Amino acid sequence: MWILFSSKERPTLGGTRIKPRKRNIAAPLDPAAFSDAVVQIYLDNAGDLELVAKSLESSDLNFSRYGDTFFEASSLIFIELSNVCLSFSYKEKVIITWLVFTGGRTQPGTTKPDEGERHSFSIIDCEPQREAILPSVIYIQKILRRRPFLIKNLENVTRRFLQSLELFEENERKKLAIFTALAFSQKLSGLPPETVFQPLLKDNLVGKGLVLTFVTDFFKEYLVDNSLDDLISILKRGKMEDNLLEFFPSGKRSPEGFSEHFTKEGLTSLVEYNEKKIFEVRLKDMKSAITTQIAEETEMSEVIETVKQRVKEAKLPDTEVVRILWDVLMDAVQWSGKNQQQNANSALRQVKTWAELLNIFCTNGKLELELMYKVQMQCYEDAKLMKLFPEIIRSLYDQDVLAEDTVLYWFRKGTNPKGRQTFVKALEPFVKWLEEAEEEE
Repeated sequence: MWILFSSKERPTLGGTRIKPRKRNIAAPLDPAAFSDAVVQIYLDNAGDLELVAKSLESSDLNFSRYGDTFFEASSLIFIELSNVCLSFSYKEKVIITWLVFTGGRTQPGTTKPDEGERHSFSIIDCEPQREAILPSVIYIQKILRRRPFLIKNLENVTRRFLQSLELFEENERKKLAIFTALAFSQKLSGLPPETVFQPLLKDNLVGKGLVLTFVTDFFKEYLVDNSLDDLISILKRGKMEDNLLEFFPSGKRSPEGFSEHFTKEGLTSLVEYNEKKIFEVRLKDMKSAITTQIAEETEMSEVIETVKQRVKEAKLPDTEVVRILWDVLMDAVQWSGKNQQQNANSALRQVKTWAELLNIFCTNGKLELELMYKVQMQCYEDAKLMKLFPEIIRSLYDQDVLAEDTVLYWFRKGTNPKGRQTFVKALEPFVKWLEEAEEEE
């Protein structure tokens, strides 16, 4: 038998009617009321951070829901940047709070104060100095320790502030830079560097020079209590260590511009670090280019020209060129495991093949001595080359790379102690031969 149900009726089980499911009705966000409550706590406690912290702890404010508003309205209040308002609206288009700047609520997208009580405990009247801002950083650290889930909200708010540097006055940007530096210096609950550095790389901010000014103030403040290694560690975590020039406007984006700017700002340690970094990159590039040409058995004249061009472009010192050339030549040798004689033959063949290249750049006794020290170090550090030292030196002499005076000077007065006694003894027969030849002449 078929039973037909009306479209308006629903079947029941066991005589129990199925109740329709109630919808979850979310209460509308009210960040304005939340921020007003936070402001009132500051007013009631006259801005005493210890008392404010205790009052916040005992309050029934919904921090999990209004985390961003809390930092905008309260915690970052201590980086006040007066008369500035950032455009950020909630879905309900309610009035939001930027007490971080004005000490009270403002209309979205304007600097016009909204109605409601305002406080006077921001640092609007303070100098942009660590003494005025550090207590606020420590206070925020205490808040985060009690409510660690708020660290994400701090990240969100910090990122929005830094993306809007152009809305701040110069003095205000400096306060923000000092706060950010102190936040990292105090290890503010693991605030990630990428939150700070990556949002800064907006073309309009970089082009106007705002980012360069900000990071300069940041670097100077951070290095007051921390080492350069600590700063570099932060830059690495922020994936900016190799991209420091990106902070500069395009017209000033050069190694020379970098050195000039930070030297003027008194950050010579950063300048030296960057110059060393550039130097290492140029050495690596030069070594790679020569290695490729040797592996491809490029004509000697072309290899020599490549080295000259790279040296000129990178402004490499002659001693570094000699070291690189020897490293590249030995790296290209096809070593034969523990077969000492085959290794010796391969090394000596390489010296003979590329003697002209070494000759071009070993232009005086000082550079020849540098080459001998380089050979000494490699033979000392590489077991398979330990016994090859006298043969390699003899080959370099035979190919006119090393002069007799250079060999004798190294033998009598050489200063590098690495394996020296062993190598001097091994080189005695050759030196004796040189001395006898000198006497005969």
